[in-house]
Amino acid sequence: MVVIATFLLMGFIFIPLGLITLRASNSVVEIVDRYDIECIPEELRSNKLLYITDDSISKNCSRFLKVPKSMRAPIYIYYQLDNYYQNHRRYVKSRNDKQLLHGLGDNSTSSCIPLESSGDLPIVPCGLIAWSVFNDTFKFSSGSSELKVNRKNIAWKSDRNHKFGKDVYPFNFQNGPLIGGGKLDPNTPLSDQEDLIVWMRTAALPSFRKLYGRIEEDLDADDVIVVQLMNNYNAYSFGGKKKLVLSTSSWLGGKNDFFGVASLFIGTFCMLISIVFLLLHVKNPRPYGDAMYTSWNKKSSSS
Repeated sequence: MVVIATFLLMGFIFIPLGLITLRASNSVVEIVDRYDIECIPEELRSNKLLYITDDSISKNCSRFLKVPKSMRAPIYIYYQLDNYYQNHRRYVKSRNDKQLLHGLGDNSTSSCIPLESSGDLPIVPCGLIAWSVFNDTFKFSSGSSELKVNRKNIAWKSDRNHKFGKDVYPFNFQNGPLIGGGKLDPNTPLSDQEDLIVWMRTAALPSFRKLYGRIEEDLDADDVIVVQLMNNYNAYSFGGKKKLVLSTSSWLGGKNDFFGVASLFIGTFCMLISIVFLLLHVKNPRPYGDAMYTSWNKKSSSS
């Protein structure tokens, strides 16, 4: 009976928990727009690499997003990359954390190979991760008014204060023959370049989102958001996908049904197991032991 009660208790805990978390997840309003293909002119879609590598071809693109439900501020802006393996061992190791914090004072940049120097001068920040920083840009408007994007405090405070130096400035960055992602402002310390800080926190999975900024005003249902973007980042050479995501949040965070579905599954499974055990117990109850066979009864009968 203890086993049956335990499974019942787990069912009573996990099923309501799953329903609550699913409701929180479903309350999040999310707009996802894949733009990497749509932003290529029709005549160049058969040769995507030519489009992205030719600087003479305009990378400007306009997207129109309809708000499905009322979205309450803050509205988080993410860029999503698919089929991008930031967790590759060589990629993850291609950085120098001491250099990010102390700058040119640290010369041990062997971990950044092949992007530790350019033209016999060190690169700050060195390595493949910094070299490939995301550089698509987005501007938003609704009706005749611009939607201002707050790009402050998008990186972790611990990263800004303890991992990127306040006196460390980009040096000799993206000056080589092969240009990766975006360029960095050489007059701004690394601790204030939050795009870079967000990008340097590598993702564990090949499909990931990174925070771009926040829209701090409400949007009503059926509003049309006009997105003016610069489609600069080369995800075409490795078959990647690029998406723009606008999302609200709940007390649980962003939209994620996994925890709720998993809790419902566990709770339902426990309830079914408890019912099966209960039916087996009713049909074939365990017989009680005969008190005549206890040790003290044996002694009394023998005497």
